Amino acid sequence: MPMKSTFAATNLTLEQQLGQKLMLDFRYYCEQDSENTPQQKCRNAVTKLPDDLAKVITKHNIGGVILFAENIDSISQIVKLNNAMQQAAAKSSLGAPLFISIDQEGGRVARIPRDVATSFTGNMSIGASYKVHGTKFATESAQVIAEELKAVGVNVNYAPTVDVNMNPDNPVINVRSYGEDPTLVSILGGAQVAGFEGNGVITSLKHFPGHGDTNVDSHTGLPKVMHDKETIWEKDLPPFQSIIKNQNPGMIMTAHIQYPALDSSTFVSKDGKTMIKPATMSHKIITELLRDEMGYQGVVITDALDMAGISHFFEPIEAVVNTFAAGVDIALMPIEIRSPKDLAVLDQLITRLVSEVKKGNLNADEVATSAQRIINLKSKFKLTTELNESLAMQKAQLILGDESHRKVEAELALAAITEVKNDKNTLPIKLSANTKVHIIMPDTRKCIALQQAMQEHTQQQVSFSCTSLQGFEPIATLKALNEADVIIAGNASPNQSAVEVGGMDDLSDNPNFAIAKADQGPALEKLLQQAQLADKKTVFVSLRAPYDIATFGQYADAILATYAYNIDVDNDVKVAGPAFTALAKVLVGEKPAQGTLPVTVNGINNN
Repeated sequence: MPMKSTFAATNLTLEQQLGQKLMLDFRYYCEQDSENTPQQKCRNAVTKLPDDLAKVITKHNIGGVILFAENIDSISQIVKLNNAMQQAAAKSSLGAPLFISIDQEGGRVARIPRDVATSFTGNMSIGASYKVHGTKFATESAQVIAEELKAVGVNVNYAPTVDVNMNPDNPVINVRSYGEDPTLVSILGGAQVAGFEGNGVITSLKHFPGHGDTNVDSHTGLPKVMHDKETIWEKDLPPFQSIIKNQNPGMIMTAHIQYPALDSSTFVSKDGKTMIKPATMSHKIITELLRDEMGYQGVVITDALDMAGISHFFEPIEAVVNTFAAGVDIALMPIEIRSPKDLAVLDQLITRLVSEVKKGNLNADEVATSAQRIINLKSKFKLTTELNESLAMQKAQLILGDESHRKVEAELALAAITEVKNDKNTLPIKLSANTKVHIIMPDTRKCIALQQAMQEHTQQQVSFSCTSLQGFEPIATLKALNEADVIIAGNASPNQSAVEVGGMDDLSDNPNFAIAKADQGPALEKLLQQAQLADKKTVFVSLRAPYDIATFGQYADAILATYAYNIDVDNDVKVAGPAFTALAKVLVGEKPAQGTLPVTVNGINNN
């Protein structure tokens, strides 16, 4: 049943309007309630729609859902799941199709398995390719990702990230940004919005008003940006302003960040502390700045409300009330839905929201206008609940990870490789029979990926050895360093954020994941010092944010930056990823390094 296109949101009941304003996650669901202690937390991944959740979509006219990696087993399965959710929406009193959304930015944040879908090497690699290739890869990567998402029934992508990464210590944005120049970010972000939306996938610019100068991850705390208004307008806001003007993106996502220069008003947190309001809950930032001053009339969505930047300070229902009062249209992940008792909480949430409108605490006209924005966006992109499932499955199997898509992915990976330094003609590495190459990597899989890629791109029979920074035997490693002709050392920093491994559920499963690599940096530095003392030809490779060149680059004769280290193929025969293939081609001299640094490191910015 297609969406009824003749109604206006003013004809909707209040409950229908409010249902449209909720974006739920069905990542895990257990049909029996448990104590829900950390040991008993529900971890049944939703790959098939349970009746309970289908009924929730229908009963409450839910506006949208967000998918995670756990929801995706295979191409045919995800098409089926998405179709089942749209069928549940078709049965609702409104019959409006769902927004089915996902975080498929490319690079570090990709929810569909990398061996299935084309994931690319991410925004900073696109920034590194700009000087030579302009907007080519911003456009093409967005077109490819959009085509693949649409094929499986996903119609909203939480991308692009248009934060301007000004802080080398930023734990959550870094390589998810195109770079440190607001103009570059505006141009590439605009090209990606056009690429996504021109191919039928709604974008969500993030994270308004800017997450680029933070050293706290809003998944784990509440960051504060101390920029004055002038800096905010010069650095943080230009990408949003430019893209609103030129592309009018379907959605903009708010940041759980305090911006005292924009709004210094306070709230009292659930534990009684007086604190500055985060942007997500600020009427000044969402309504007065974004809507009135910057002229954005599209759909505003929160970042996930289960993130610590919100959940540490607000009870879930209070958080939703506050975001709606600020002028936000959609609450993303407003409450955790993991078992039947959570469905009762959802009922309470909607009852409370109805009550807040009736009391006048939430403005009824604003709620109706907000619902109309949502309906208008669904109509503009011709979203539908109708789908020929078997035809969709066949088409999706052909489209995801298609050879032409992988070709663009490989081209971007290569275009991004940046040569920062090359003393003593170290590059390209001159390999001859029995050249001994010692590779130092954060883990063994990355060692193997680079070794296999280099062997594939040389005719010589090279002797490789490997040190994994996850654990190595110092005496054997020192012997390998001393015997090597060339040392290639890679580092990936900063550590992964919760968003990259999946979200807040992963953080609660493994609270120590962020500190697991704390000892690797000092170990690598010591090994590089030993290599320097032994006067070995050494190449340092920055595998992620290139700021680590400031620490490790001093010990190397040559420095390369790749901005990515994802492995797409990992089986008994082959370990490979586009960044490692591209890196190998440059190391052995098959291809030149054409990329330029999109951020300043040690005073160097060759963009």
